Amino acid sequence: MNALSGQFDLFDLDPGYREAPRRIAPVRRAQQQPGTTPTTEDDLAQLLEDTGRFKILRKLVPRPIIDRARSMYSRLAVLVDVETTGLNHSRDEVIEIGAVAFTYDDAGMIGDVVGVFSALRQPSGLIPAEITRLTGITNEMVTGQTIDLIALDAFIEPADLIIAHNAGFDRPFCERLSPSFIAKPWACSVTEIRWADHGFEGNKLAYLVGQSGLFHEGHRATDDCHALLEILARPITGTRGTPFSELHAASQRLRVRVWAENSPFDMKDHLKARGYRWSDGSDSRPKSWWTEIAEEDLDEELRFLRADIYRWPEAEPLMQRLSAADRFKGT
Repeated sequence: MNALSGQFDLFDLDPGYREAPRRIAPVRRAQQQPGTTPTTEDDLAQLLEDTGRFKILRKLVPRPIIDRARSMYSRLAVLVDVETTGLNHSRDEVIEIGAVAFTYDDAGMIGDVVGVFSALRQPSGLIPAEITRLTGITNEMVTGQTIDLIALDAFIEPADLIIAHNAGFDRPFCERLSPSFIAKPWACSVTEIRWADHGFEGNKLAYLVGQSGLFHEGHRATDDCHALLEILARPITGTRGTPFSELHAASQRLRVRVWAENSPFDMKDHLKARGYRWSDGSDSRPKSWWTEIAEEDLDEELRFLRADIYRWPEAEPLMQRLSAADRFKGT
């Protein structure tokens, strides 16, 4: 008992908090080898969690990198993340790109990390102070830095799938940076995984990492890619699948973008409530409310538009079928 109490002195807890570990000590001791006490970091962390009054976050450790020839998985995916000077891909610039390549199979099982790419880039102007605050990237860090586009192209070229956590943001910046990204299929780990159904309170990467019992150095591109890979690989409670297997399956299906062109002005609230978004036409898209749905939901969506919006059974709204190669583009 004295030895166990001494271990908790490491945490410098007040006397009230020392009482709980003492009460559960017999349970923990029964799980140890006879004559031993919990002395490793994991033992001590588990001992605190067993009190019901602590939740311990483990630091995320990136997976080791192996040569692709040694991996038993035939497919290649690349997680990509960019840090930029702003939100507008036609005006703002990439200041950092990070990417992690991993293998997988046709069933959506993750294999091995087989490559990492990371580079900083000096923009044409100064990095806004708000961007430095969010990312930790300073003007001094990027001075004289460039992205080796030949190396980046070689890294991206063999990929069967590009994944970003908010592909609608990352894909336009990546395509502007290098044409290697243009023809690739893309998947979005924000919009194509049902995080709420899997018990997560939000789809921001920080939420996903924290609720998975981990923490990492966030807002740097490569660190975020390593973190996302761990979240994608974790089994979904009560199933045999993972978030990545769900994402992979979603990337194989067609989506349909439906444009409610010339819809009555007084129907805008109905469209917005159903999830339609407004396009002002500035990006070469129609000036219209629009939504994107699974192909199997198209008949139901057409019934809604014809009955509730246009009130004309023959209405034929503009539709565009999208594969993973078409989705999340900037224009």
